Amino acid sequence: MASQTFLHPDEIRTLFSTAMSRMYRSEVPQYGTLMELVADVNAATLAEDGALRETLTRHDELARLSVERHGAIRLGTAKELFDIRRVFAVMGMFPVGYYDLSVAGVPVHSTAFRPIDDASLRRNPFRVFTSLLRLELIEDEALRAEAARILAGRRIFTVRALELVARSEMLGGLTPDEAQEFVAEALETFRWHAKATVSLGTYEKLHDAHRLIADVVSFKGPHINHLTPRTLDIDAVQAGMPARGITPKAVIEGPPRRNCAILLRQTSFKALEESIEFRAENGDDRDGTHTARFGEIEQRGIALTPKGRRLYDTLLSDARSDVRVGQSGANAGDYQSQLAARFRAFPDEWSELRAQGLAYFRYSATEHGLAARQRKRLPASVDELVQAGFLRFDPIVYEDFLPVSAAGIFQSNLGTDEQQNYGERSNRIEFERALGAPVQDELALYAATEKRSLDLALAQLGDPHLAMMAIA
Repeated sequence: MASQTFLHPDEIRTLFSTAMSRMYRSEVPQYGTLMELVADVNAATLAEDGALRETLTRHDELARLSVERHGAIRLGTAKELFDIRRVFAVMGMFPVGYYDLSVAGVPVHSTAFRPIDDASLRRNPFRVFTSLLRLELIEDEALRAEAARILAGRRIFTVRALELVARSEMLGGLTPDEAQEFVAEALETFRWHAKATVSLGTYEKLHDAHRLIADVVSFKGPHINHLTPRTLDIDAVQAGMPARGITPKAVIEGPPRRNCAILLRQTSFKALEESIEFRAENGDDRDGTHTARFGEIEQRGIALTPKGRRLYDTLLSDARSDVRVGQSGANAGDYQSQLAARFRAFPDEWSELRAQGLAYFRYSATEHGLAARQRKRLPASVDELVQAGFLRFDPIVYEDFLPVSAAGIFQSNLGTDEQQNYGERSNRIEFERALGAPVQDELALYAATEKRSLDLALAQLGDPHLAMMAIA
C-alpha cells in the first residue's frame, strides 16, 4: 500500500479559521466592518512605532496579525465537549487553562483550544474559547431536567465529521482532500441556525433562568458567537468604532492603557437582535428574537508570571470593588480613572518587569554578544549579559484569556445590569473528566518558552560556563 501524505495540522487549522471567518462575515456583516477598522489601526500603529515593528519582525510574529482570530462557543453536554476536543486536535489545537465563570454570574466553565508550540503559534494562533453549560446551577429542578432532556436529543457534529476525526486518530492525519472535506463538515457545527429547537414558551423559561442557558439549549448547535481579531491599539479601535456605525461597550475589559502592554484587553459591540422561528406550540410556529452574536476586539500584551498575576488580580479587584460600571455606561469615566490609579503600582518598563520577575520574556543573543563570544570570558550572569548588551529580551505574547474579562464581555452583551451570583463553584475535576484529558497549565507553557529561548541564546554565545547555566 502506497504511503499517504498528510496535511500538517497547522495547515488544516488555517483552512478552518479562514473558512470560519468567511462564513461569519457573511452572517454578521458588521464583522467585516470591524476587520477593516482593525486593519487600518494596525497599519497606522506599525507605521508610527518602528520599535514594535522591529520586535514583531525579529520573532516572526508580524505575519500572524493578519490571520489571528479567536472564536467562542458554548456547549451543552460532556459528550459535546469530549468530541470538540477530538475535532480541534485534528487542527493542532489543545485545551489550555481552566476558567470558572460562575464566580461572575455566568453558569459555565471553560477552556481555550489553541496551538501550544512556538512554530504553530507563529503560523496561525487561532483559538476557540469553549464553555460548557453547568446544568447543576439551574435552581429549578423541572427546568434543569427539561434542559438536560433537550440537550441529550441533539447531535452537533455531522456523521462524516466524526468519521474523519476517527480516521485522523487511527492513521495519524488527513490527506489534503480529506482535510478539505473535514473543514467543510466541521464548519456545520458552528453555523448559525435561525430556527430554534424549542417552543417560545420553553425558550422564555430558559431565558428567565439565564440568557446564556437559553442560547445553549434552544438551538441545533453551538453557533460561533463572536470571532475576534487582534489589534495593536485597542484604544484607537474603541474610539474609531462609532465613526464606522458601531457602538462599543462602555469600557475596555482588562488592564488600563500602558506603555508596556500586559495580558489582554478586550472590547465589543452589543449582541445583535436576530429573528428566530420557534417550534410549534398549540399547532402554530411562533416568531421571536434572540441575542447571542456580537463583535469583539482584543489587544494582547506580555504574559505574566505567577507573581505578576497575583499583583494584577489584586489591583483589578480593588478597582472593580471601588467602581461598578452599568450597562448604560454609568460610572465608566470614574472606573477608568480608578483603574489607572490602581495600576500605577504595576511597573511599566520592560527592564523593571524582568528585574522583578513579573513577566515572561524571550531571550536572544545580540550581534554585539555574538561578536564578543571569542573572548575567554563573558559576564557571569544573565543580568550582566543583559546590561552589557550581549543578551536581548522581548515580551512573550499572552496567548490565553482572563476569566473576569470574559465574564465582563458576556455580561455586557446580556443587555442588563442584573448579575446573578452563583458563588465560587469551581469544578475543574469534573470539567477534565468531561473533556477526556487534562487542561494544560498556561503558566508552565510560558515558563518553558522563556527557558528554551534563554538556553538557545546562552548556547549561541558559546562560552562554556554559559552552557552550564543553560543546563542548570
